[in-house]
Amino acid sequence: MIFFRLSPHRLLLSAILALTWLLLSVPLPAAAQTVLAQLLPDQIASDLVPGAEGFGPLREDLAVAPVLKGGETVAWAFVTSDFVGTTGYSGKPIHTLVAVDPDGKVAGVRLVKHSEPIVLIGIPEAKVRTLVEGYQGLDLVAEAQSGGTTHEVDIISGATVTVMVIDDSIVRSGLKVARALGLGGLAPEAAATGPRYEIDTTAQAPADWATMEGDGTLRRLSLDVGQVNEAFAANPDPRAAQRALTEPPETTFIDMQVALVSVPAIGRAILGEAADQNLRGWLAEGDRAIAVFGDGLYSFKGSGYVRGGIFDRIVLIQDDVSVRFRDRDHRRINSVAAEGAPDFAEMDLFRIPAGTGFDPTKPFRIQLLVQREVGPIDKVFQTFDLGYDLPPQYLRQVAAPAPAPEAAPAAAAAPAAEESQAQAELWKRIWLDSQVKIAVLGVMLLVLTGVFFFQHYAVRNERRFYAFRMIYLAVTLIVLGWMFNAQLSVVNIMALTGSVVTGFSWQAFLLDPLTFILWFAVAAALLFWGRGAYCGWLCPFGALQELTNQVARKLRIPQWTLPWGLHERLWPIKYMIFLGLFGVSLASVEQAERLAEVEPFKTAIILNFVRAWPFVAYAVALLVAGLFVERFYCRYLCPLGAALAIPARIRMFDWLKRYHECGNPCQICAHECPVQAIHPTGEINPNECVNCLHCQVLYHSPKVCPVVIKKMKRRDKLAASAVPDLGRPPAGHPNAARVTEPST
Repeated sequence: MIFFRLSPHRLLLSAILALTWLLLSVPLPAAAQTVLAQLLPDQIASDLVPGAEGFGPLREDLAVAPVLKGGETVAWAFVTSDFVGTTGYSGKPIHTLVAVDPDGKVAGVRLVKHSEPIVLIGIPEAKVRTLVEGYQGLDLVAEAQSGGTTHEVDIISGATVTVMVIDDSIVRSGLKVARALGLGGLAPEAAATGPRYEIDTTAQAPADWATMEGDGTLRRLSLDVGQVNEAFAANPDPRAAQRALTEPPETTFIDMQVALVSVPAIGRAILGEAADQNLRGWLAEGDRAIAVFGDGLYSFKGSGYVRGGIFDRIVLIQDDVSVRFRDRDHRRINSVAAEGAPDFAEMDLFRIPAGTGFDPTKPFRIQLLVQREVGPIDKVFQTFDLGYDLPPQYLRQVAAPAPAPEAAPAAAAAPAAEESQAQAELWKRIWLDSQVKIAVLGVMLLVLTGVFFFQHYAVRNERRFYAFRMIYLAVTLIVLGWMFNAQLSVVNIMALTGSVVTGFSWQAFLLDPLTFILWFAVAAALLFWGRGAYCGWLCPFGALQELTNQVARKLRIPQWTLPWGLHERLWPIKYMIFLGLFGVSLASVEQAERLAEVEPFKTAIILNFVRAWPFVAYAVALLVAGLFVERFYCRYLCPLGAALAIPARIRMFDWLKRYHECGNPCQICAHECPVQAIHPTGEINPNECVNCLHCQVLYHSPKVCPVVIKKMKRRDKLAASAVPDLGRPPAGHPNAARVTEPST
């Protein structure tokens, strides 16, 4: 019998290792030249561009094909993944077919192929397709001029990462194609000629402020109240003119000056030697920095960055590169070393991180956003530009690189380094936008770790621990699950396996910060406590099952305890489901992800039961079963639980305390274990335990545990027998008072 209980896990682990080794040994097929060549034969031109009659032959020098109407080219079609390598959560590109017309506008766009789990088994694909098709009409010329800031991204709840990847891919690939073909008057990037320059580290800057203003080291934007009122008077919203500033027209609205202080000579001249050295220590390799000085009625910083960590009134724009500054990329300037510097109300440094695509040798502009309130919650905006072009004395010419060999048709794809930088910027932006969620998850993990490490004290008071556990599970369900959608899935494991085989990239998994953090926490917890740390405390659907079961108990719904023999034969079902999904994923990840619908997580947690009725009925059925058999799904069907249980055997510590009497003769813990993870012989099965710590509550209970009750009785008996009569000691006792006979 013991052999039957232990050997299946070893067999399962051996089977998975063997399958993984076999998969890694299979040579990968050679990639086709372009994704467009693979996908275009199955596309209908009129579905992409209304009225189009077909596609022309693919160009040999660029992965694009003409869209024909009446024998003429009305647009150029391409697939985003041929030009940008941004991958989705699945670790694979999202293939979007885009058509750009001669004016540089998106004439049509369609989502044609993807491997995103959230779309395959969660968010309705029609909803995502509608969002993608909404990019029709996007003006790429305006995007190039604004640095990609003229449009707003519509985020679908539960699919933030996927939507942001789609947006990034469409805009960046569209700009690449428009520039390469010269659409909308955009200059081809390859057409840039003339000498190339780099920063001259030996250059010297003037020592006084006035000279730096005169030679362009410092650039200035000065606006008075009259100019600002005039600009808002031209705003289409008539309320803008009605709310004009009342100060005299000549009053300084803002006087803003900018300098590129990452240039060594400029940094030393403006900041001084000591502050410049501090700046160098703050900047990483490839980082740049600007100094911004301001005075007047209007602040270029505003107060928004205090709430959201971003300075929303200024943005750096260079061609189609835009950089928004966050509080971590900001430092105050305490003093200015240059002679004759004016007094400024605001003096600040802003860091431009490496990888943004910013080139300090090329012109750029700082766009100032000026807002005006026109109602209780309504505002209108005007923008003003401060142009900056680094003076030639800080530059030196470099030799032109040798001409590159003629590129193959597929060479239009972005270089690997550029794509890596672009994707790094994307996941960093997502992490920065998720700071509150990350903080909440961090506190939850910290609290849970404390409970596990000090469980001896945590479980002493049964009622308090029960209340704590119910509150924690409610937070897991409501906050971590329904609000943050941080529900792990077996799909994550299959995506990781596929990524390892096809080319692992950390950046693909960093796109979802909460999932990334949870998986690392789970990996660490497996070494200490097994799978129960996640399954018993951090799984939103597990929390939903337990909370609904507790409600059922309060309503006196009968609880069914399956016979041990039947229970022992049912729990291997989840391992079979996991192995089946894993095996299917070796042939087709997409098919495996669809079969992973055996998990009700997307229906119950991600989509809040707003889904087609068969999915809702399945999830509700599992919850109803859980009203009678606590955590029915966790026990017998969950493939994620099975995947986590397999390595649970490698845990380094055994934190759950047991008495010698547990199992023989005492069976109380075995009978009261919510998931029947305690064998009749007394040992706890780590593969089935969810670390609810109920057995530890019983371990210390003076009312339930026979061992503790026996100890308490023995202690009371010994204490009673050891207490002497508190009256006067008998005569002859060593402590009796000595009596002195009176002398005669």
